[in-house]
Amino acid sequence: MTDPSHIRHVVLIHGLWMPRLSMQWLARHLRASGFTPEVFGYPTIAGGPEAAVPRLAQRLRQRPAHVLAHSLGGLVTLTALERDSGLPVARVVCLGSPLRGSAAADRLAGHSWSAPYLGRSARLLRTGCQPWRGRTEVGVVAGRTPLGLGRYFGRFDGENDGTVAVDETRLPGLADHVVIPTSHTGLLFSPEAVRLAVGFFREGRFEARGTSGPIR
Repeated sequence: MTDPSHIRHVVLIHGLWMPRLSMQWLARHLRASGFTPEVFGYPTIAGGPEAAVPRLAQRLRQRPAHVLAHSLGGLVTLTALERDSGLPVARVVCLGSPLRGSAAADRLAGHSWSAPYLGRSARLLRTGCQPWRGRTEVGVVAGRTPLGLGRYFGRFDGENDGTVAVDETRLPGLADHVVIPTSHTGLLFSPEAVRLAVGFFREGRFEARGTSGPIR
């Protein structure tokens, strides 16, 4: 594969309930940093991961790339990489992705009226991913400002971004992990988050680790 530090193509993947447009702020800042962003869109409710994963794999197969994914997008990305370890993806940065499963989604799924809200993404959100053993380097930027609808459904004992608990983002096998003061939606518009992502794409680590580091 191409030296990861030389790769400039970045595929951006949105999260649950979000449109492609939600990633445009991040795309604009990646472009200003010398990268070539491409937004991958998928129906998170009606289609879900089972429809999105093969489409994403087909897209990623086209050229060496990095991935910047928000929330559910991170789970979809790692699922695609688990199923096809040959995809030419060098580095992945997940923003607030509940890689170990979401307590808020699990609790919401327990209600009979929840189907329209989680749809076909419910299972992946509830179970999360297996510990990461792939060759792609994966880093996570988590938020610790508890503002979001998830706090009405999940019971957070520790730091959280209002939708996802910090502990839910700490998947074993991560190359690096950092926590910053922003909310789940705020990660999409955070200058600190995009700065950290750019640093990870270039160096394979976050410039400022805060309270975190590699997860083993």
